[in-house]
Amino acid sequence: MMRASHQQPGFLAALLHRLAGIALAIFLPVHFWALSAALNGADFLDKFLKVTNTPLIKFAEGGIVVALTLHMALGLRVLAIEFLPMHERTRFAISICLAAGFAVGLAFAFNVV
Repeated sequence: MMRASHQQPGFLAALLHRLAGIALAIFLPVHFWALSAALNGADFLDKFLKVTNTPLIKFAEGGIVVALTLHMALGLRVLAIEFLPMHERTRFAISICLAAGFAVGLAFAFNVV
């Protein structure tokens, strides 16, 4: 059974913000490990990059770009709620955050950026 507070649009925004943060927390250690591979020589880095050159990894890269954008946009929403003297329009703010996240993800997928 869902609580009444879980049916509010702000809960969805908080949930998405946290899930995007978890995705980034999982991705960043792997990313830093890959960057440290460059310090071990070009051969090791080339092998690592060949392993990651698969459609699943390419899809995951797009997902992490969307997660990064969502986390940033929803974090800016939280800052605006806390520090700006404005009445929040939650559904509109969430829609803008989601649109920004997926627009950046599509731009990344189609190599626009």
